[in-house]
Amino acid sequence: MIQLISEYRLHRLPFVVLALMGLTGVFVPSLSEAQTTNDGHALFDAVLRDHVDDGAVDYPAVSADARFADYLEQLRETDAQSLPRAQKLAFWINAYNALAMKGILDGSSPRSFFGKAKFFYTDKYEAGGVKTNLYDLEHDILLPLNDARIHFAIVCASRSCPKLRAEAYDSERLDQQLDASARDFINDATRNRYDRAQKTAYLSAIFDWFEGDFERAAGGVQKFVARYLNDEHIAQELDSESYRVEHLDYDWNLNGKPPEKR
Repeated sequence: MIQLISEYRLHRLPFVVLALMGLTGVFVPSLSEAQTTNDGHALFDAVLRDHVDDGAVDYPAVSADARFADYLEQLRETDAQSLPRAQKLAFWINAYNALAMKGILDGSSPRSFFGKAKFFYTDKYEAGGVKTNLYDLEHDILLPLNDARIHFAIVCASRSCPKLRAEAYDSERLDQQLDASARDFINDATRNRYDRAQKTAYLSAIFDWFEGDFERAAGGVQKFVARYLNDEHIAQELDSESYRVEHLDYDWNLNGKPPEKR
């Protein structure tokens, strides 16, 4: 699908060292061992838990946190090509979110037309054994994994994006996390609204840009939304596709406290 750029949402290998406390004969996990948890995304998980509050990112704090730079190095040194599907999906979702944050810290921004070109296309990154940009990471790596919930997990550092979770994605909990991200987004009145009296759903532009993904997943955008909507009455009406759909303007302003200017 070809769209104008202004329309897009554009839009170290895990450590394996144990520390041994010889006096007691008991193995005590070191920091390096802890980093093998969460599919090797424990560094990013810690950064998100410390510096993300209800989706808002404290970019100055992320910039000053050495764990973020260490995680970016880990992304560069990891070969994701042979990972099992769930680990691969979790890896690339986390990579997208971390690299979008790096783009902001490096001075890029998707707010303007030319800013989008730089943020999504020109800025290049090494991760998972490939050199890529955010656009190709999303369209050539993530979307071929065929899970429409990806659209509620990746965050391009803008206010109308899904809220960035204060935790990394983890293959063992991935299905639960993706469901939660979809449900949170679809029920967020700042991103989607439902007028039962007017039989109108005011949906995020994401449902317009990637309509085909939601049709393949559920038979239609309204049917997909109905799966996750908390209001059972509106969900039933959406499932019958009886609503008119309008798409909301996308707010490309930053999703948090801006970094210090360089």
